[in-house]
Amino acid sequence: MATDRRRERIENVLSRRQPDLRVVLEEVIIAHNASAVARTCEATGVFNLHIITPQPEQIAFNEAISTRAEKWLNIHFHKTTEECLKLLKQLGHRIAVTTLEGVTIPYDQIDYCQPIAIVFGNEAEGVSRQALELADYRIQIPMVGMVQSLNLSVSVGVILYEAFRQRQARGFYSQCRLSPEEYEHWLQHWLSNPRPRRPFCEKK
Repeated sequence: MATDRRRERIENVLSRRQPDLRVVLEEVIIAHNASAVARTCEATGVFNLHIITPQPEQIAFNEAISTRAEKWLNIHFHKTTEECLKLLKQLGHRIAVTTLEGVTIPYDQIDYCQPIAIVFGNEAEGVSRQALELADYRIQIPMVGMVQSLNLSVSVGVILYEAFRQRQARGFYSQCRLSPEEYEHWLQHWLSNPRPRRPFCEKK
């Protein structure tokens, strides 16, 4: 049984979750990075983390890095990029893909207050061709050094805090953005203090 203080904190945090600001990790293979990304997602109010991998059973979060942030996220696994991104489009999200390829726009020049999913590729090869083909935006973090890319978890942090800034300015964190059904589902789930579980079923 949760104490009144714990329940109040859980309700406060849950009411600030942003169900339509999503992060997608495509074939991320380093557990350290996935764990750090989960922690940043949780800190910025991202609720849905999508992981594309043909072997979801091999994904393990390092609790020393994530501080168990994954426990407070709705984590979805998808076997293919097409399956994931087409579902998100059906749910009404625009797709922003981080890439150095082709014509890109600075990451802070798009509207993160719209329903949006931000796609990050794996550490070695970046995003796939399929992700680029399904993208509504190709975004890039400007850099002036010899190294052309940032660590994955750093890139996620930079972009999510721009999204956080925009949404905070619009008052998105001052009102509950989950449906009553979703809110009650996750409130009971969080109050039970569980380990991560299968995702809440979304309607297309």
